[in-house]
Amino acid sequence: MDIRELAVPDTYVLDLVPHGDSRGRFVEWFRADVLTDVIGYPFPLAQANHSVSGRGALRGVHFSTVPPGQAKYVYCPSGVILDVILDIRVGSPTFGVHDSVLLDSEEPRAVFLSEGVGHAFLSLAPASSVAYLVSTPYAPEREFGIDPMDPELALPWPDDVEFELSAKDRAAPSFAEAQERGLLPTMEQCAARYAELRNRAPSSVR
Repeated sequence: MDIRELAVPDTYVLDLVPHGDSRGRFVEWFRADVLTDVIGYPFPLAQANHSVSGRGALRGVHFSTVPPGQAKYVYCPSGVILDVILDIRVGSPTFGVHDSVLLDSEEPRAVFLSEGVGHAFLSLAPASSVAYLVSTPYAPEREFGIDPMDPELALPWPDDVEFELSAKDRAAPSFAEAQERGLLPTMEQCAARYAELRNRAPSSVR
């Protein structure tokens, strides 16, 4: 795997290596040891999710309160999605900065984002399949969203797509409103959470 940090600190894209022959193709889409080497602690896997989205389906921007927050490892085994990461950590040097990665099943990649980072994705194919691992179970009382169409964010959505959002995502507050309402995590909270996870890690990992 080739791993590099994105414009938002504590988020990474992993270029995966497909192996193919006359039978088809094989991809190691998640390696716990490789990810541990990058982030400095074992990924605390709690739940695995799978969604299938038609072209134009837009999910996010979603985030979870910290602590504990929810880290994600995202992979697209079929189809194409535009995966977008947004730094919503108040006090972060890159607060409000976003980055994006095209996850295409023909050129397999994965994205990892640490706790406290906003996440959204847009399906660019008729039936994009997304599998993602998360560090905490779903807890609706800790889950929040930001309007992905907020002009202040200027997220890189293409112009040639008819968007389809859930009612919840359509009703989500703007970035500024979410900050005014105290919904966003702080960089201090997130840094404390990352330190806690590193301190829990076996000494051989640190």
